[in-house]
Amino acid sequence: MAFQNTIDTISDEELIQEITKSNDTHLFGILYDRYVSLVYNKCLGFIGSKEEAQDLTHDIFVKLFVKLKTFKGDSKFSTWIYAFTYNHCVNYLQREVKGKKNTFSVKEEYEDETIDEIADEKIFELKAEKLNQALQLISPNERAMLLMKYQDDLSIKEIASANELGESAVKMRLNRAKTNLIKVYNNL
Repeated sequence: MAFQNTIDTISDEELIQEITKSNDTHLFGILYDRYVSLVYNKCLGFIGSKEEAQDLTHDIFVKLFVKLKTFKGDSKFSTWIYAFTYNHCVNYLQREVKGKKNTFSVKEEYEDETIDEIADEKIFELKAEKLNQALQLISPNERAMLLMKYQDDLSIKEIASANELGESAVKMRLNRAKTNLIKVYNNL
């Protein structure tokens, strides 16, 4: 079969089409191999525990196999899996670790609010160890936004697409997250 000969060079989107058509776990294993370290590292950066990150990575790929049909190809698969991973980690933290209810809806818009813009340079000046502590103390949703922007270097447009938000809502949430991060950082 010609498809088998090109398995290493096939795009993610083509691979996903084949997986969703055939439900082939071997093909899903190829997708898994491409993204497992990325997902694990995101989970580890978000959660901080190797064991929990491994468990979350496993859970994410189990859910991903079931939900793969929902990938529409509107964004790159890597952006979609980032969002999938972040959402899973946020939900995990809220449900298991924090025991809190989700404090904001993904569809919320904050375009009418006026908050002073926090310059990125303020974030870059923070000391790494103290910054890590502060990141653990802000809400999981704020942490997700900041990690997407500064760790994964996603654009506002990519973050908006991954979270099904408008770009202005992403800018507002990023600014609010930066403000809260700096407050927590300064109180450490």
